[in-house]
Amino acid sequence: MILENVIEYVIEQQRIRFASRDTGLIRELIPATQSLSSHALIISGVRRCGKSTLLMQMMKELDDKSFLFLNFESPQLYEFSILDFPRLDNIIENKGAKILFFDELQLVEGWEMYVRQKLDEGFRVIITGSNASLLSKELGTRLTGRHITQELFPFSYSEFLAFRNIMPDTVSLLAYMKVGGFPEYVKNNDPEQLATLFDDVLIRDIVTRYGIKDIRSLHRLANYLISNIGNRITATKLKQPLSIGATSTILSWFSHLELSYLVSFLPVFSHSAKAQLINPRKVYAIDLGLVDVISSSMTDDLGRRLENLVFLHLRRKYSELYYFDDKGECDFVAMKNGNVTELVQVCYELTPDNLSRELNGLVKAMQFFNFTEAKIITFSTSDVIESNGFSIEVVPAYSYMV
Repeated sequence: MILENVIEYVIEQQRIRFASRDTGLIRELIPATQSLSSHALIISGVRRCGKSTLLMQMMKELDDKSFLFLNFESPQLYEFSILDFPRLDNIIENKGAKILFFDELQLVEGWEMYVRQKLDEGFRVIITGSNASLLSKELGTRLTGRHITQELFPFSYSEFLAFRNIMPDTVSLLAYMKVGGFPEYVKNNDPEQLATLFDDVLIRDIVTRYGIKDIRSLHRLANYLISNIGNRITATKLKQPLSIGATSTILSWFSHLELSYLVSFLPVFSHSAKAQLINPRKVYAIDLGLVDVISSSMTDDLGRRLENLVFLHLRRKYSELYYFDDKGECDFVAMKNGNVTELVQVCYELTPDNLSRELNGLVKAMQFFNFTEAKIITFSTSDVIESNGFSIEVVPAYSYMV
């Protein structure tokens, strides 16, 4: 049990800290809270991507200032349980709050029942958290469909440009490929921030939450994945080199790492769910600044970095992404509501040596999906390739992502 005056003290201290913070860059994702009359808004994203700043921006946009903010990750609230919600209710009533902003509420077991109760009572509820389980289908069942879900990522390339007040070109693109988009790192360029973030995600979002004992092996696995962006990986082939006992353990850790947003796994496109499961998946990192600081790779593979960058750009737009492989690979098949909307190949630099290979995989995908147009994203090249009824636009990444 946590005393009511302790909860109230935490709320007041967090309010003071919030009031003294810079509002930061206005993000591309600014949800409209006015439309939340009967649904909770749930925003999830990796740690330090700007969720708290987004909440502050949303609060400042409100005409109605009768809101309450509470971050449940405060050390004083470590033992907060569902039995403490009545004390929180007393504080909400005393303050006359009508809009509730909760950060990391998913740490409290049974929180969904409380949110449903507050919605029934006419409150508007906005929740942020650092775990993608907040977007799961199971959550929809527990909240009886009364929620809207959105994801926040580190700065996009456009946001990076706006933050630094620079133009889209090869110079800014190269900077973004190295620095990435974590707001504090873009601002301060202190590598220790990203090293600490990496450890925080592993310990607080995975080790503590799932009770993992072999922290060293988990750390090795996470480092391996971040060092191998753009490559195909399988759990079976990682078991021996990483000295992890069971394939099932690696698969479980894959899931935890993906739910924490640290990495993403891209499946091969197939109409067979089994084929998607047994084929290797390609791995991508949440941020290239993190790759730059954490990766143990001895080479600076700009091609892989560019591919990761395009993946993140597409991931912001689409929840259904695949790679295509049929005796030739197409890097990205983007789908919406089960329909293909974009076919994208990534090649840092098109040359006479690699042009045939890059075109082959892309054209095979175009034939398979009956597409006549597609794109090859490069570092700096522009062109249009017309062949056998197909039109392939070659686009520099700095113009494609703005």
